[in-house]
Amino acid sequence: MRLTIVAATGRTGRHVLDQARAAGHDVTVVVRDPGTLPTGVPVVTTDMAAPDPAALQSAVVGADAVLSGLGPRTGTEYGIASRGTRALIDAMRATAVRRIVVVSVAGISTIPTPHRPHPPRRDPGVGFFVRTVISPIARERLGRHYADVALMEDHLRASGLDWTAVQLPVLTDKPPTGRYRVAYEQSVRGGYRIARADAAEFMLRTLHDPRTVGHSIAIAY
Repeated sequence: MRLTIVAATGRTGRHVLDQARAAGHDVTVVVRDPGTLPTGVPVVTTDMAAPDPAALQSAVVGADAVLSGLGPRTGTEYGIASRGTRALIDAMRATAVRRIVVVSVAGISTIPTPHRPHPPRRDPGVGFFVRTVISPIARERLGRHYADVALMEDHLRASGLDWTAVQLPVLTDKPPTGRYRVAYEQSVRGGYRIARADAAEFMLRTLHDPRTVGHSIAIAY
């Protein structure tokens, strides 16, 4: 397949890139700084916090799918997930590319957005301890990022594209296991962690599974 990978130098995006190349896919990457990329990979350089529309169109044209690992690296980058994904959607519409798979965050289905001001009060996959202890702490520390990712998923739902949002819990750098659980439209009950390598493997796997289109899917051990 011809794939465009956005944020391929990120800690999850790099796993997506390496696994895609190992599987024989024809890959183009979109990054802000190509300095750490392997040689021989076609690169389009743009800052996804304020992306160049022409650059994005050149990156996605002719692709079978786009995979995005967009997320903030620092506190000053909050907003990049929704803004960057909206720019990707516009570029894909302009070039008639339909399939997009993005990194999202587990547990954001209960976060209100302008398009969903009254989301579900509870995530069926979240148990009592996480709901009453862990989630409030996480929202206090990461509330701006959660709100941005929830808005990103709104953009995907309204896009008309063949989208999948892969909702991730706490990420680790442990070796891949190839064994994990998934849950559609809710968190994985009792699932608190996933290795970045396994998350990348699942993102690539969704490209061959039409059942994942139009869904937010959580993945965890």
